[in-house]
Parts: sequence; structure tokens; C-alpha cells
Amino acid sequence: MSDTPTQAPHQHAAATPGPPPASESERVEAEAGTPVDRRGGAMALLRSSAGHNLGLIVALGLLCAVGVATAGDRFADVSNMMTILRLAAVIGVVSIGMTFVITGGGIDLSVGAIVALSSVWATTLATQTMANEQHWLLMVFAAVAVGAGCGLVNGVLISYGRVVPFIATLAMLASARGLAEIISDRRTQIANVPAFRDAMSTEPLGIPLLVWIFVVVAASGWVLLNRTTFGRRTLAVGGNPEAARLAGIDVKRHTVMLYVLVGVCCGIAAIMLVSRTTTGSSTHGTLYELDAIAAVVIGGTLLSGGRGTIVGTVFGVLIFTTLSNVFTLNNLSISAQSLAKGLIIVVAVLLQQRLAKRSTAT
Repeated sequence: MSDTPTQAPHQHAAATPGPPPASESERVEAEAGTPVDRRGGAMALLRSSAGHNLGLIVALGLLCAVGVATAGDRFADVSNMMTILRLAAVIGVVSIGMTFVITGGGIDLSVGAIVALSSVWATTLATQTMANEQHWLLMVFAAVAVGAGCGLVNGVLISYGRVVPFIATLAMLASARGLAEIISDRRTQIANVPAFRDAMSTEPLGIPLLVWIFVVVAASGWVLLNRTTFGRRTLAVGGNPEAARLAGIDVKRHTVMLYVLVGVCCGIAAIMLVSRTTTGSSTHGTLYELDAIAAVVIGGTLLSGGRGTIVGTVFGVLIFTTLSNVFTLNNLSISAQSLAKGLIIVVAVLLQQRLAKRSTAT
């Protein structure tokens, strides 16, 4: 039996055989009686990841041009560029983890508090004593383990406790920050492990180790999202959880893994922050959740889930860090920086919505 719809006898008689269509898309359009529309190439390019990344590159270039025009050599100096990269590295690692969570249809408001708790735990007297006696990597292990544990709690509450991600992570934000204050007694803890400071202050090939860590995390995140089954499942869960469940994906377990992943990223970021400031503090990571979400949205990841881009997130982090640097060099207030960031976020979301409507319309 043929798979093609049945037609009336007179329609078969009137049909005349013609040359086969050149492609599947042209065949479908020929059957529908619509000509191939070749005028939407520019819009299709704009909707693609390559077109979006090109727009981010242009935006970053314009920011750099503004920085050179307003701050001159102070902005273009190599040391200032390294400062931008160091600042971008810490929030960039957090943003990579946030990209996975948002792509999977979730949200995490607790990343800043988890960074603070991880930094405090890694710099407690007990942890540093063990690190001095054994190996400085114990500090790294402590921070990553605390971050992963917080992420596990978030994931279990959301997946199996059926708590809304916004509420679950908001509760973790308050709890983690409060626990960090209790452990540290609201005092700044000094990282006094010489081997740790020496190792984290190295500059392979003249580039700070923090930047290399960000590069490795970003590259690993890109491979994980774009070249593995885990990444494909993340896109499926974020796009349509019910369809993903019917396809055989354990949506609950996968959601837990996503929150553990962002927790691990927070632990890594905490160690990077401790190495940069030589301190662990309950005030670390303040507003990191907003900066990370902003970078992810600017990068092109949909807040509704189902589409994510690591490359876009990296550019989003660089754009916001460069913007802050330009404002600082020109002695502009933090309030002005916040206003500019807010406007950029709104414009990015509006563009996402507009492009999404056009793509569904076509």
C-alpha cells in the first residue's frame, strides 16, 4: 500500500509526469503549490548560531572601540586585557554551568551563594591544615564537593520533591549564604597554603592560570553539550520534558545531574576566586546569579529551554566584563553599569522573542 494520500480518479488523470524535484524541500514545496522562497537567507543567517555569534563579536568589537576612544592606552594596555580576562574567568565558569541548567528548562538563583559557601569551606582552618599536611588539592576537592552537594540538593528538591526551580534555588540561596556566615562567623578567612597560592598564581605561556581554567571548562562544556548523548538529552528535556520522557529519557535523573553540574562549576569558580583574592568569604559571589543569567541570555540560550550555546555564553561574559571595565576606567558609577546591563538584557530578550516568532511563522 502506498504512503501517499489517495486522490480522486480525475485528479490522477489530469496529473502529468514531470522531472523529479532537485531536493526534498523543493519536492514538498512543489506538492504544496508554493514556490521556493530564496529571499529569507539573511534572516535565516541571523537566526542561526553563526549569525548570532557574529552579532556578539560585532558588539564586543564596538565595546572595545568605545574603550579605546574613551580610555585610550589605559584600556588597550596588555595588563588591562589580562585583568578583563581574569574577571571574566570566574563568572564565566559559573555561566557555563548555568547554560546547561537553562538549556534543560531550569534556573538556578543560588550560584552566588554556593560560590561563597564553597570558598568558606575550602578556607576553614581544618581544611587548610589538612592541605598543608597532605596536598593543596584538598582545598579544591572541598570546594567542588560542597558545590556538587548543594547542586544535588537543588536537583533532588526540584525533580523528586516537585518544588519549582525558582523557589528551590531561592531557598538554597538563603541557606547557603547563611551557612557560610555561620561557618566563617562573618569574618574573612585568609588562604594560608603556600603551595596553593604558588600553583594558582602561575602563568603558562604568559596567560594567567585562571584564564586557562576558563578555557578548559568552556571547551569541555561545548563538547558535552554538542557532541555527547548528555547534551542531546539536555536539549530534549529543555525543549519538551514530556516528549523526552516518552522517548525513554529519565527526565528526573537528568535534571538532578544538571544541577550537580552547575554546582561543580560553582566549586571550581570558588577556588578561582580564593586564588585571586587569597580569601574565603561569605560575601563572595554576590549577584553572580544575575550576571550568569544575563551572560547566558545575551549569548543566545533560550530562557524557556531547548536551545543553548556555550560559545555565545563565552561572548556574553566577555561583553559584560568589558562593559564593566570601560565604565570603571571612565569613573562611571556602579548604578550606571547596572542600568546599562539591564537595558542590554531587555534588548536581547526582545530580539530572541522576535526571531522566535519569525522562525515559527516561516
